[in-house]
Amino acid sequence: MLVDFNDLPETSRVWIYQANRSFSLEELEEIKQELDQFITQWTAHGADLKAGYDIKYKRFITIGLDQGVNAASGCSIDASVHFIQELEKTYDVDLMDKMNVSFKQGEFVAYKSLTDFKKMAKNRSVSPNTIVFNNLVTNIAEYRTNWEVPAKDSWHNRFLN
Repeated sequence: MLVDFNDLPETSRVWIYQANRSFSLEELEEIKQELDQFITQWTAHGADLKAGYDIKYKRFITIGLDQGVNAASGCSIDASVHFIQELEKTYDVDLMDKMNVSFKQGEFVAYKSLTDFKKMAKNRSVSPNTIVFNNLVTNIAEYRTNWEVPAKDSWHNRFLN
């Protein structure tokens, strides 16, 4: 059951997928249609899942699920991962690699390997105030308050010393 992401409760679970490049406007329109179709059909043991999505900076796809209606099962989570993997193939983009970091450089969103980010921190190319994207948030409340934060307030902080 597809709903507007902003209508999901704060306790809704989120999964964030960051792309290794920005999507074009044309790709974004296609991806939105594919997300609409996937979420409309997404179920857990035959029961509809109340879910929505958010796309930010032409780069991040966030899927939100109201688990108060029906919780995701292993099979439904597998289905969502398979869907994301299909997007990766279709658009020749990496959405699943968790060993990369996205952060803001002005209004631009940079994407670096964790190794490169550590080097940048050591060289002071990124600072404690650099805005990073904490893709480890687990629900909409955290997504709204702790997803886009200064590095000093995120797990990225460990690389800044």
